[in-house]
Amino acid sequence: MPWGSVLLLAVAVLIYLGAGHRVLDRMRLSDRAALGIILVMAAGSLVNFRLVPPPRELVINVGGGLVPLAVSIYLLATADTAGEKGRGTLAAVLAGGAVYLLGRVLPPEEQTMWVDPSYIFGPVAGVIAYLAGRSRRAAFAAGATGTILADLGHWAEGFARPYPTRTWVGGAGAFDAVVIAAFLAVALAELAGEVRERVRARAP
Repeated sequence: MPWGSVLLLAVAVLIYLGAGHRVLDRMRLSDRAALGIILVMAAGSLVNFRLVPPPRELVINVGGGLVPLAVSIYLLATADTAGEKGRGTLAAVLAGGAVYLLGRVLPPEEQTMWVDPSYIFGPVAGVIAYLAGRSRRAAFAAGATGTILADLGHWAEGFARPYPTRTWVGGAGAFDAVVIAAFLAVALAELAGEVRERVRARAP
């Protein structure tokens, strides 16, 4: 089973057991809404839509592309301040740029690497999303959309090539990267927030 699906299942179990209630509250999501999103992402990973026909074909996966993008837009739209919205947007661009550049410098053949590139893209995007986004909502939005923006960048680059290209946004390994980046970014934001609160509580 792909790591993205494993992570979705693990998060769904934690939410069902009530372990993620505090994080979801701060993201303005109910347990039921979060479980619904996870379910749609898992089922949507099997569904693709062609947005642009060949020869510059662009295909988007529902679970790894449309759903994370829609959730990210919602989270940023409901952010408390313009600063949080700006940080989330900037973090998404930075994460997307990092993933795009990694895709250019890493070997094109996965067989020549010791690990699947999607397992590099996800953590890198997640860390950048947290560092630049800071809040849980901004971090999730940036992590989820970073890989999507990178895929769109590769599709735009394909227009300059003299041969047909096909870009699959949020599909296959990119699905894993999107899920890993989004949940890692939120986990880092929650951990940092917990540490800050404990430090304040112990301060004289």
